Amino acid sequence: MSAPAPSPLAVVDAEPLPRQEEVLTEAALAFVAELHRRFTPRRDELLARRAERRAEIARTSTLDFLPETAAIRADDSWKVAPAPAALNDRRVEITGPTDRKMTINALNSGARVWLADFEDASAPTWENVILGQVNLIDAYSRNIDFTDPRSGKTYALKAADELATVVMRPRGWHLEERHLTFDGRPVPGALVDFGLYFFHNAQRLIDLGKGPYFYLPKTESHLEARLWNDIFVFAQDYVGIPQGTVRATVLIETITAAYEMEEILYELRDHAAGLNAGRWDYLFSIVKNFRDGGSKFVLPDRNAVTMTAPFMRAYTELLVRTCHKRGAHAIGGMAAFIPSRKDAEVNKVAFEKVKADKDREAGDGFDGSWVAHPDLVPIAMASFDAVLGEKPNQKDRLREDVSVAPGDLIAIDSLDARPTYDGLVGAVQVGIRYIEAWLRGLGAVAIFNLMEDAATAEISRSQIWQWINAGVVFENGKTATPELAREVAAAELAAIRAEIGEEAFAAGKWQQAHDLLLHVSLDADYADFLTLPAYEQLVG
Repeated sequence: MSAPAPSPLAVVDAEPLPRQEEVLTEAALAFVAELHRRFTPRRDELLARRAERRAEIARTSTLDFLPETAAIRADDSWKVAPAPAALNDRRVEITGPTDRKMTINALNSGARVWLADFEDASAPTWENVILGQVNLIDAYSRNIDFTDPRSGKTYALKAADELATVVMRPRGWHLEERHLTFDGRPVPGALVDFGLYFFHNAQRLIDLGKGPYFYLPKTESHLEARLWNDIFVFAQDYVGIPQGTVRATVLIETITAAYEMEEILYELRDHAAGLNAGRWDYLFSIVKNFRDGGSKFVLPDRNAVTMTAPFMRAYTELLVRTCHKRGAHAIGGMAAFIPSRKDAEVNKVAFEKVKADKDREAGDGFDGSWVAHPDLVPIAMASFDAVLGEKPNQKDRLREDVSVAPGDLIAIDSLDARPTYDGLVGAVQVGIRYIEAWLRGLGAVAIFNLMEDAATAEISRSQIWQWINAGVVFENGKTATPELAREVAAAELAAIRAEIGEEAFAAGKWQQAHDLLLHVSLDADYADFLTLPAYEQLVG
């Protein structure tokens, strides 16, 4: 390993945390500083390229497969590296933040994989960023337990062979970590999350028979995948582990990435583990990129856009075909239902929907899928067991019957559904309730029996913005206007106050959340990410 020089990184405006010195060692900070020095300039260029591409989409209202990479798509000879044993069977994956209780419950859940989330399911307070790293280090060294202060219930890890394999998700390229600076400039959150986790755990994971595995979020192009690949190559050399030890699964959750799936796998081919089909961020990306495209790009209520919508089906089937053609895993979408402890009928209906969704994914050729709650693991497991049996995956199903034209992926108007007034109310409700929790440091929040994260808040505010700017007329005759959105938001704020009581309302961040939702939903200048202005208001 390279001998670390004193780190030029500074920790700023951060309250000292218990055990932070175990994470922020001189050697670890020197590694993060080197990542920043080498790769942040390219990250900045790629963020600028995103803006240029978005301007081009605004001008043309279309997208196509890239002509300059046609040779990569046409070359049938290349494949991604074979999956390591710990990632060969991924039939059920559970997602969630890296707080101590979730860390134990997710590892014990019976799922094959835990997506340990520093991104959309985690509000990036300094405490969440650093103590999340502590919790993972403790989990790998089996130095972790948790006692719930309210119930007195104690949580501890099961036997090592019963634990899920961890795939860690760092923040997206657009986010900074303001508490860690280099020459006065914040370091990208992605490099902080990846760097600290990789430095402390890469060898430890190898010793456990696994490896440093990652989910890469918000990727918009194969050039961004190339940047990650170069980071992996450098990082493996830096700590002295074999090339190809790192494995990455890329979330195809932007509309531009959907046109570059093969190229993304190609750029990461020595480190690629698969692609994932995520619904909410994908819809958010469609609104963001085609917001000037007129009525044919207006999405209906988010819950009306299921994975069976024609343009979503084109996306998921192309993903399965692409992955299996190249020997990669295809991972399906999220079952976000949170079981009710009070209403068995609600659970029964929801469990049937979850089963139908997972049956469809397994039948379509996916190798695994996501759930948000341990109670859903057996349901998803049964769906994939029925198709896979003893096989670890179904990458042998090449889905050569699938043919997707460029226009199929953006045929939004092929869906026979319209925005509704109830959809507007629902978007406002979820937006306010989620943002309030996020501002208190919670990134994964149960709202109306669904696990919501930053992606669902993004689609909520994006739909409000889109419907207003498209002048949508709802079924009750009301037109989507800023005034209507303010009226609905005021009513929701009053309803929350009545629901939780004056004392709890005053102790929360409800007015702040209300104001922020309206700001990002009504501002003529559409914010690229809700979490950018929200981060400026996040305390800690």
